[in-house]
Amino acid sequence: MDWDKLRIFHAVADAGSLTHAGDQLHLSQSAISRQIRAPEDSLHATLFHRHARGLILTEQGELLFEATKSIMRRLDAATARIRDSEEEVFGELRVTTTIGFGTLWLAPRLTKLFDRYPDLNIDLMLEEHVLDLPMREADVAIRMKEPSQADLIRKRLMTVHMELYASRDYLEKHGTPTDPSEIASHRLICQNPRSAQVGAGATLVQELMANNIPSILTVNNYYGVLQAVLQNLGIGVLPNYLSRDFPQLVRILPETQSNEVPVFLAYPSELRQSKRISAFRDFVQEEIILYRKSPQIQ
Repeated sequence: MDWDKLRIFHAVADAGSLTHAGDQLHLSQSAISRQIRAPEDSLHATLFHRHARGLILTEQGELLFEATKSIMRRLDAATARIRDSEEEVFGELRVTTTIGFGTLWLAPRLTKLFDRYPDLNIDLMLEEHVLDLPMREADVAIRMKEPSQADLIRKRLMTVHMELYASRDYLEKHGTPTDPSEIASHRLICQNPRSAQVGAGATLVQELMANNIPSILTVNNYYGVLQAVLQNLGIGVLPNYLSRDFPQLVRILPETQSNEVPVFLAYPSELRQSKRISAFRDFVQEEIILYRKSPQIQ
C-alpha cells in the first residue's frame, strides 16, 4: 500500500478525529477523508466507524493501526540512531527490566541520568516477560539471567540473592525467628511460585513452604512483597539489592538464602556505537559501584 496514505491513516487513528489529524498534517478534512478511503478500498474493509464525536477503529482498523504503530516506532528509532551525535546524548532509549528491579532499584536512580543528559528520553518497560532485543522490542535490557541470543553484547553487573526480611516494628511485636522451622509461626510474604520469576527465588519459596506455614500472602512481583513487609504483615522473601535502600528492613535467618542470581545488562551488537546506550551502560555501572560501596543494613 501507498506509504503516504498509511501515514495519514496512522495520524487519524492516533488522533481519533479528522480535525485533529488535519491540524497535525496541515491538510483539510476533505483531503484526509479521501486519503483514508484509499486503504479501505485497497483492503476492501471498513477501517473506521464514523460518528458525530469522531472516529473509532473497527477490528480491521485496529489490526492495521498495530502494524503502522510498529513501523512508526522503528522509523523513530532508526531516525534517532542516525542522528546520534559523537558528543551529545539525546532521543529515546527503550529500557526493559523486571518490575521489581525497575521500580525499586533503577527508577529511583534515574534522576542522576536525566540531570546529566536532559535531552534523553527513557521508555522504561517493566516486564517479567523477556522482550526480544534483536527484534527491536527494546534497545537495552537488565535481566536476572544471562541472555541466550548470540548477537547481543552483555555485561554482568552484579549478583543477587533472595533473602528473608521483616520490618523492625514487626519483629519487636512478633519476635525474631532463629531457625527456619520457626517461620511456621509467622506469615510468609512471597511471590507465587507459579508466577514469572527467577528460578532461584521460586526454589527458595518452595523450600520455605515445606515448613507447613499456615498463613501466606503471595504477590506477583517484589514491589508488592516489599510493601506488605513494610506494612508489618509478616516475613518477606526479597532480593538483597533492597537491603541498602530500605533501612526499615531487617534481615533474618542469614543462613537462609537462594542460590545466586546473576544480573546482566545486554543490547544488540549493532548498537555498540550508540551514544545513548553507552551513556546508560556507564550510568548503571557507576550506580552499581556506588551501591556496593554503601553500607549494608543488618
